[in-house]
Amino acid sequence: MTTEDSRYEAVRSRDARFDGVFFFGVSSTGIYCRPSCPAITPKRANVSFYATAAAAQGAGFRACRRCRPDAVPGSADWNARADVVGRAVRLIGDGIVDREGVAGLATRLGYSARQVQRQLNAELGAGPIALARAQRGHTARVLLQTTSMQAAEIAFAAGFASVRQFNETIREIYAATPTELRAARPGRTSRTPGPRGDHGTATGVPLRLAYRGPYDSRQVFDHLAARTVAGVEEVTGARGSRTYRRTLRLPHGSGVAEVAERPGRGGWLDCRLHLGDLRDLTTATQRVRRLFDLDADPYAVAERLGADPLLAGSVALHPGLRAPGTADPEEYALRAVIGDAAVSCAVAAAYGTPLDAPSGGLTRLFPRAADLAEAALTEVGTSVRPVLRGVAVALASGALRVDPGADRDEAERMLLALPGVALRTASAIRMRALGDPDVLLPPATPPSPHWRPWRTYATHHLWAAPPDDPH
Repeated sequence: MTTEDSRYEAVRSRDARFDGVFFFGVSSTGIYCRPSCPAITPKRANVSFYATAAAAQGAGFRACRRCRPDAVPGSADWNARADVVGRAVRLIGDGIVDREGVAGLATRLGYSARQVQRQLNAELGAGPIALARAQRGHTARVLLQTTSMQAAEIAFAAGFASVRQFNETIREIYAATPTELRAARPGRTSRTPGPRGDHGTATGVPLRLAYRGPYDSRQVFDHLAARTVAGVEEVTGARGSRTYRRTLRLPHGSGVAEVAERPGRGGWLDCRLHLGDLRDLTTATQRVRRLFDLDADPYAVAERLGADPLLAGSVALHPGLRAPGTADPEEYALRAVIGDAAVSCAVAAAYGTPLDAPSGGLTRLFPRAADLAEAALTEVGTSVRPVLRGVAVALASGALRVDPGADRDEAERMLLALPGVALRTASAIRMRALGDPDVLLPPATPPSPHWRPWRTYATHHLWAAPPDDPH
């Protein structure tokens, strides 16, 4: 989609492959849409294109009520890119601007606020404040249409500084008041309690987490089920109708996420979030999206890897295969160093933070790096103990960063400089904690140069090969 003419062809064909990759505004109606919008295709002269929903909103367009462009998957570019723009987008998605402002975002990126603003505007057509504002608007719409919270509660839960700012933003983005938007909720017959009644025991906030293309949910749930840490994660139900549940450590408190397998039903995964503080809704949503790799571009992956004779069979057999990430990068880094799932369970039981109220089999949060830095760690073997302590100290001190905005190359160099950290462990952390789509775990089949930039997916295809496959 390098030219406006090719983008317009995608709009004419209502090509859902490009939902979230770009947006288009229609000057004759004043609305912006996703490429697959079912409305009558507008005239080419009336169409303009935008890299983000925030850019379309900044140009004065309001969101289409038919295709809901604010609910599309994110562009896979932001997962693949390791530059400052990709890192900034991931951090903004995690809610950094709402919590720390543009200055905090710039500090984490190692740039000045002016440089960050300039680069984002140049590439995305919107700066960090506009991008965060668009995200707040989407969060507010979800809360309006899925909960019975008062408008003032929603305003602050979504990250707005005032009710007035909330009202103005909703009107500008959706051309409706909060009351009108709530009345237009799609197919809702009931709404969930507000924050005072939702501390992990009530019905939570229901979400539909969109993805593009096919989605191999069985592979993802198999991968997660084989690696659960008791008390922190669980998978319930029979294969084909499973639910993955896990605890979340969030900026304002804790939470529990539930995601249903839903095989054979395209477009989204059903998710329910139980949050101690609804200000964490945006952050929790983005972390679940990263865990389930929902912003991937399976078409680009299949096109590249399917052309390789070694992987073609798996690509055909597993359409929509994903590369699960993590809901907590620090947690995954510690678990990768431990290596053994049973030992991770013991570490979680000994040093994890108990939930205020257990939820099914979920009883605790995985311990923080700071919890393990000075712990006895008698549950860990003597050879792994100093390695785990070293990584925990580096994470706790901030010398090692694995958050969504971390520099992947620098994080890997730091990991390999720590005594005892193996290349495979560092690569696994880069793959899942840092969400790099271009990692091949060693030792592995000699990679083809044509697998780039999707070597992480190539790794998962190699793992998915049947037992009698010589590769």
